[in-house]
Amino acid sequence: MENSKLFELMEKMYGEMQAMSARLESEIHEIKANMATKQDIARLEDKMDDNDKALYDGYTQTYEGICEVRENLEILTDRVENQEIKLQILKAVK
Repeated sequence: MENSKLFELMEKMYGEMQAMSARLESEIHEIKANMATKQDIARLEDKMDDNDKALYDGYTQTYEGICEVRENLEILTDRVENQEIKLQILKAVK
């Protein structure tokens, strides 16, 4: 094979290798970007789970507080009714 043909073949192979190298670098960069995005999504999901737990705990505490207030209201209502009955009895005795 002649030197010029061999040189042309080597130049062609070198050009193809450079193009292949550029494509590989581009694909690696894209894969890294996708991995970073997936890690960000996983981080957000973890944060959302924590927020959901905190919101649920707050809801539970609010619900329990409302139930306690209702119970106290019922007790106070009963006391007021008893006081009204006692007042009516006292007024009737006079």
